[in-house]
Amino acid sequence: MGTGTHCTRRALIAGTVALALSPKLAAAAAPLAKQQPLPNIAILGTGGTIASGASSSTQLTRYKVDRTVDQLVAAVPGIDAIARLSGEQVFNVGSGNITDQQLLQLARRVNTVLASSDVDGVVITHGTDTLEETAYFLNLTVKNAKPIVIVGAMRPATAMSADGPLNLYNAVLLAGSPEARGKGVLVMMNDRILSAREATKSNADAVDAFKSAEQGALGAVVGGKPYFYQAPMRRHTTVSEFDVSKLTRLPRVDILYEHQGASAELYSALADLGTKGIVVAAFGRGGLSAISARAAAEVNRRHVIVVRSSRVGSGTVPHSPNLSVGTVTGDSLNPQKARILLMLALTKTKDPSEIQRYFDTY
Repeated sequence: MGTGTHCTRRALIAGTVALALSPKLAAAAAPLAKQQPLPNIAILGTGGTIASGASSSTQLTRYKVDRTVDQLVAAVPGIDAIARLSGEQVFNVGSGNITDQQLLQLARRVNTVLASSDVDGVVITHGTDTLEETAYFLNLTVKNAKPIVIVGAMRPATAMSADGPLNLYNAVLLAGSPEARGKGVLVMMNDRILSAREATKSNADAVDAFKSAEQGALGAVVGGKPYFYQAPMRRHTTVSEFDVSKLTRLPRVDILYEHQGASAELYSALADLGTKGIVVAAFGRGGLSAISARAAAEVNRRHVIVVRSSRVGSGTVPHSPNLSVGTVTGDSLNPQKARILLMLALTKTKDPSEIQRYFDTY
């Protein structure tokens, strides 16, 4: 009798404790029940060093593009734990061989992929030589606020301490991050998050080659989490005026490099060849020699738009109408990015004042 009574009391006490703890257990389990599903990330491959191999682990030059998106993903341990991935090979070339037609193809494909409700973000694998040009082109032509991340590598996939796998892992993390939404095209290299407009390759060999010299990085991936400290200030993506959905070609735009003893004949030769625009990698704040200034004014009279960028690598070319009559100033865009914007500007207008507005806006 006594033993039975004690057992009953223990059972009642245990039941009471269990009832008292159940709300706490439920509360503790709630975050697990509400855990967000993995993001759906599409990886679009275009080639480049990240998709290249060489004959030995110490060979860091003279490699060739020989890997697909599926192979790149397979080389990244744990990447399937941070996102549900789909892969597509858009093209597979060294980035120095990417044509204007391939830029248009890629922009249209990114727009199509992001329009799907089943895709939360896009990662584009790309060669580093022209990565900044493609990134800026997409920044002006993709019409979606979902994260778009472009990533590459400075060492081939076969290299000792290859940087591609971690760069790709971080790019997928970033593309799946809600904080990356609405920030335009982002460049993910060497743990740093860079804006497509500002990012540039500043070293031919080092894994930390990509920098934003004046504006700095937008943030970084640390401990498996993206941290943002800045946001792009110039217009991009959803508020861009440029639409390439129906374009089959882009206007021809060439780049000339200003130097001591530069020849005026190159300007007229390009005009004869049918160029619609010339970007000059000019001195300092956009200065031209007297010979080049006269040549620029002459081709301007032939309806060729001339944009003055700087060969220095950073800084701003200010409005200075007396410096060279008829030229557009390129703001802080380097010559290769100024070419991208001028090509797109010429799809809409040939008015120098309107083109100057584009350079002031984007």
